[in-house]
Amino acid sequence: MTNKKEFIPALGYDWLTGFYDLTIKLTMPEKKFRAKLIDELEPENNETILEFGFGTGQNIILAHQRNDFAKLRGVDIDPKVKAIAEHKINKLGLDIPLDLYDGKIFPYANNSFDKVFSSLVFHQLDKETKLSCLKEIYRVLKHNGQLTIGDWGQAKTKMMRIAFYFVQILDGFKTTNDNVNGLLPKLIEQAGFKNVTEMDFINTKIGTYSYYKATK
Repeated sequence: MTNKKEFIPALGYDWLTGFYDLTIKLTMPEKKFRAKLIDELEPENNETILEFGFGTGQNIILAHQRNDFAKLRGVDIDPKVKAIAEHKINKLGLDIPLDLYDGKIFPYANNSFDKVFSSLVFHQLDKETKLSCLKEIYRVLKHNGQLTIGDWGQAKTKMMRIAFYFVQILDGFKTTNDNVNGLLPKLIEQAGFKNVTEMDFINTKIGTYSYYKATK
């Protein structure tokens, strides 16, 4: 792709991408936080659902397993994680399209999806990119469409704030400060969404993982 926007790989450095799944297993209650994400998503029959930042494919596969009548699709900027995700999907014999984009405009028409969800993506984006991606999500969602985000949120305890420094060292303070300072809901509102709510959170070994929902 030409004019592709620079991006932060899954663990901050490209050479660490292959260790992403292992790192999640070691630092987070993986089954719990992923299952809760899909609980919040609530995939229903025949809904068109996009995962923004499908990563290594764990969440989109889980969403399919929850309801295989939902029409799932994923978009990401990183060809390396796309290869990992496609390997998993093909191994399971599933048909879930995965697309790459240039970090700017999603390759979809306006009002294409009933729901969009995302996990552990926005803390890797600077404030300007967070907002531009949220506006793209808003554009491709249908009227009254639902946005579900799981990501690092405002630390609920001093210990969680200290633990989150591990993430900030890997992914950078510039991109992660907005999350830990609790600014993501405000950015979601700035992008045009309504009913922005932090639904729940889970404290992990490396910070507070929060669940946000909003409506177009």
